[in-house]
Amino acid sequence: MVNATLMNIADNPTNVQLPGMYNKEDNPRVPIVVTGNDSSTLYAPLIRDGRMEKFYWAPTREDRIGVCKGIFQTDNVSEEAVVTIVDTFPGQSIDFFGALRARVYDDEVRKWISGVGVDLIGKKLVNSKEGPPVFEQPKMTLEKLLEYGNMLVQEQENVERVQLADKYLNEAALGNANDDAIKRGTF
Repeated sequence: MVNATLMNIADNPTNVQLPGMYNKEDNPRVPIVVTGNDSSTLYAPLIRDGRMEKFYWAPTREDRIGVCKGIFQTDNVSEEAVVTIVDTFPGQSIDFFGALRARVYDDEVRKWISGVGVDLIGKKLVNSKEGPPVFEQPKMTLEKLLEYGNMLVQEQENVERVQLADKYLNEAALGNANDDAIKRGTF
């Protein structure tokens, strides 16, 4: 649906109609900005030259520091700490730093859950006479952020290792290599 609509707009940029409207007057052209992480999944005719102008942004170190300063601004993380974090994890996407911050808050929620008890979470959250739970803003030190960052990197490596293991097992001698023999019944 989205691809078809965008193709229609790309092919007839001055004649965009809503369903049931048949206006004969040309509409002014309006730029459409699309953002995404992976444009390779878009419909190929939509992204061909002449139909779509593409701009790929790869943030520089300064860009990454600027974005991360914004991410950690409300947490009172110093600029020096942000620079250290960005330089410690140079190959990570900008999302990594948002996930790093979220991980600190997630742990505060986990502490609250363990203090309340899993059985009482519903009573504390839904129609509670005490009101919603209140959390203190966690203190984000450089050491804590580096620790969580290393944990996230380790999780990424574990996911990659599992995917590589699955690929290896599927392509190993006992994986897909014997499919033809299994199908013929000669295995």
